[in-house]
Amino acid sequence: MSEGLNYEFLIDTFFVALSGVPVTLLVTVVALLIALPAGFLLALTRINQVPVINRISQVYVSFVRGTPVIIQIFIVYASVPLILTSLFEKYQINIKVYEINPIWYAFIVFSFSTTAILIEVFRSALITVNKGQLEAAQSVGLTNFQAYRRIVIPQALVAALPNICTATVNLIKATSLGYAMSLQEITLKAKVEANVGYNYVEAYIDIFIVYIILCSLVEYGFKLYEKRLRKYKYASA
Repeated sequence: MSEGLNYEFLIDTFFVALSGVPVTLLVTVVALLIALPAGFLLALTRINQVPVINRISQVYVSFVRGTPVIIQIFIVYASVPLILTSLFEKYQINIKVYEINPIWYAFIVFSFSTTAILIEVFRSALITVNKGQLEAAQSVGLTNFQAYRRIVIPQALVAALPNICTATVNLIKATSLGYAMSLQEITLKAKVEANVGYNYVEAYIDIFIVYIILCSLVEYGFKLYEKRLRKYKYASA
């Protein structure tokens, strides 16, 4: 066994791990594009106590909170192909299910888990906005949509943004579990590279560095956006 770190491998594999960043970001962006509106709408059903949907949302959030993401991945990656295969055979659709790019399963899993997290983020943020402001907006002739878009949502975003940032960073880190679906993201690329010479320590250091850089940049972007929203904080105050 070789002594010490293989620095040449460490440097080379860093760029291999870096090549998985686009896939990681794509999964993150798609999951957020689905989860943000879905989480907001379901949060409204929780606040307004919409029958049935409110209860389903509660069960859904509890299920996601109570199960590890890796288990959700295994369930989706094992069950969805079986369901699709039976449906395609029934309706004689000629699609090879097991050749579908695993990124589609990643979109499903991470959208599913992130939506549940954002439901609670938006619910707690919307509660911080005084109900009197919505009533005042309606009294001057604004519709509910206009009132939420112009008054409620900007103020709720001020309260929600730190938690949305945390959810986004956690989502980026969770995509590392995509290796279980053979997703060509940061972790899998580095681990495959390490398999040849068993340089796993170097590979994990590279994975660590890439995620630190990526998550730090995302946090910095959120801080810049949070500064722009401060005017709504002062307005609500």
